[in-house]
Amino acid sequence: MSSKNTICLWYDKGALEAAEFYASVFPDSAVTAVYRAPGDYPAGKQGDVLTVTFTVAGIPCLGLNGGSGIKHSEAFSFQITTEDQAETDRLWHAIVSNGGEESACGWCKDKWGLSWQITPRVLMEAIADPDPAAAKRAFDAMMTMGKIDIAKIEAARRG
Repeated sequence: MSSKNTICLWYDKGALEAAEFYASVFPDSAVTAVYRAPGDYPAGKQGDVLTVTFTVAGIPCLGLNGGSGIKHSEAFSFQITTEDQAETDRLWHAIVSNGGEESACGWCKDKWGLSWQITPRVLMEAIADPDPAAAKRAFDAMMTMGKIDIAKIEAARRG
């Protein structure tokens, strides 16, 4: 990877599976290299997948199979901006239907515990509306949702 800044994501043993999943779901994503352990280590054996380099929506990442000691939390998430309801639905359902779980306000978790915000551009525009009442209506509508419904956000914004 040529980037000076790479996000390192800790997995128990699922770094390669996760990277391949992300590459299959998100545009501008790919697995770029798989590195195997040259010797035994606390979380694995020689020859096991140790790290995987990949990109998610153009962001360089390193998946580390570091063992079960560290868990993902909502303190870190990928926010993926979507252009329409079809893209929002596709990404949300890809994550949730692959062993993930739904959350609130456009958030969900994948089966490895990594948090994702599937965020329609319309939502961001609506809550930044120069009319504070329109922005509040859109925000209040978002607060009632799991997956974001663009038509409901637009209707709330209009009042």
